[in-house]
Amino acid sequence: MSDAVIIKGLTKTYKGGLTALRGVDLVVKEGEFFALLGPNGAGKTTIIGILTGLVNKTSGNVSIFGNDLDTSLEKVKQCIGVVPQEFNFDAFGSLFDTVVNQGGFYGLSRKVALERALKYLTVLGLYEKRNHPARTLSGGMKRRLMIARALVHEPKLFILDEPTAGVDIELRRGMWDFLEGLIKEGKTIILTTHYLEEAEQLAEKVAVIKDGLIVAEGSVKELLGTLQSQTFVLDIAGMVNEGVRKALAHFKPVSVDSNTLEVTLAKGESLNQIVQELDRAGVGVTSMRNKTNRLEEFFVSITNK
Repeated sequence: MSDAVIIKGLTKTYKGGLTALRGVDLVVKEGEFFALLGPNGAGKTTIIGILTGLVNKTSGNVSIFGNDLDTSLEKVKQCIGVVPQEFNFDAFGSLFDTVVNQGGFYGLSRKVALERALKYLTVLGLYEKRNHPARTLSGGMKRRLMIARALVHEPKLFILDEPTAGVDIELRRGMWDFLEGLIKEGKTIILTTHYLEEAEQLAEKVAVIKDGLIVAEGSVKELLGTLQSQTFVLDIAGMVNEGVRKALAHFKPVSVDSNTLEVTLAKGESLNQIVQELDRAGVGVTSMRNKTNRLEEFFVSITNK
């Protein structure tokens, strides 16, 4: 698998001494779904701005599908489709014109732009609204219009900056299916998101940025393997009493309500041990679940260091 994006020693310093990036190194493989995570102000959007030519880097090197950002900016832009956080289309233009005109910016003939606009508006469930002004759309539909516009020139690299912000869970999961379909078609995707379950569901590889530095990087499985503990919520067939707490003392039980408690397992410990201890105490378990998304646990642990 060849490299789609290579970033070496990337820095960005603003006037007044504010440092957004402090030597970022990243490699994204072709056909990979890559998630870039980090708290607000960590540098995610700055990286995307540099990749798309909207922000000037201070130093470092960026190559996208073999095209150097400094010497082949136009070729780099041809490779990229980007969906920014903010809606930035003509609110009074029709959906159809919004997508077709974007194709013109990338040198597509009108015939090809028309065909692709119909294709992506249909795939994204916007065909019936194609002649409506964009301002009449719901927030979720506006987000889908942004995606159709970004795909019209059929880029090899698709960058999404918080694409499901403010979108309801049903629409979000529909968008997940669509993005997974793009990966199957061979596209490379870079995603920034605050929804950690989204990253765990979709991404093959994850990098966490904090204060302008990459503080963790690897596959989701590798990163989750570094967790030293995880907390589970157990519903039991009975009351959470002193006998239950004593049976599970090793797992630091915390009562949630009269029939529910939280327990913490260290790395290498198994839920079977908890079930066995409760069984010895004559208590059954009716259900169990992670207290939080596991990638969220990792994210909190790494960003709090």
